[in-house]
Amino acid sequence: MATMRAIRSRIKTVSNTEQITKAMKMVSVSKLRRTQAAMTAMRPFTEKSRDIMDSLLAGGGEYQNRFLTERAEVKKVCYVLFVGNRGLCGAYNSNVVRYLADLVSREEHDYTVAVVGRWGRDVMRRAGFNVVRIFDSVSDTPSPEQGIEIAEYLKDMYLNGEADKIVLVYQKFKNALSQIPTAAPLIPAEKPETSGDAAPAGFLFEPDQATILENVMQLYINSTVYSALLEAKSGEHSSRMTAMTSASDNTEELIGELNLKLNRARQAQITTEISEIVGGASALKKKK
Repeated sequence: MATMRAIRSRIKTVSNTEQITKAMKMVSVSKLRRTQAAMTAMRPFTEKSRDIMDSLLAGGGEYQNRFLTERAEVKKVCYVLFVGNRGLCGAYNSNVVRYLADLVSREEHDYTVAVVGRWGRDVMRRAGFNVVRIFDSVSDTPSPEQGIEIAEYLKDMYLNGEADKIVLVYQKFKNALSQIPTAAPLIPAEKPETSGDAAPAGFLFEPDQATILENVMQLYINSTVYSALLEAKSGEHSSRMTAMTSASDNTEELIGELNLKLNRARQAQITTEISEIVGGASALKKKK
């Protein structure tokens, strides 16, 4: 049986670990609240921008736009992978990386990967992904400016011919305990499945519908990228909160087991000491 000194040292170490995991849990809860609030506010905005774009395309005319027109031949596909800035968040990062690996294994065209997040550079390299850019300065509570920076890079990549199709790959936030790996096409934007024969009722366009469509497309791409960034960050924080909660519970359980071992060791030592005293007294009695 381990000595009491060793057990006390182990209890102290585990207690220190418990303090760290609880602190990380509280930090993750705080970040999750801020990011989730921004995500909840951003979702209707992104959906409305999509509705406006669909309304603009619902007219009878054919409206050409550089972010809507599909390339005659798709040669290069760019996947934008959203990962966390660090680990200790369960299987969050590894799940989305495995999801991307499955996508690229079925990809028929040349592909590149743009990574948003600092986690797993070595993992990306070992996985064999053709990484062309890493956005490693994105904060844990991203701002709209950070989302626009990513969106502008992706738009330039598409317009310069570096990619014929751009797909966002991230963990869609469902709730604090569940995230869904998602692949969402960004550029070219998907057109509505049906279109009417007349211009959208109730809308008056100034200066014209094509100019408004260009502005709406810019807004749609920017808001979609930022929304995906918020979804991914909310999933990261919730996964880390869950992982740290589980770790804290495990440390409490381990401390309980160690305290039980300490009590048993103390009882064994006391029993040994009593036996030695009794044995010594008996030996002295026999000599007399």
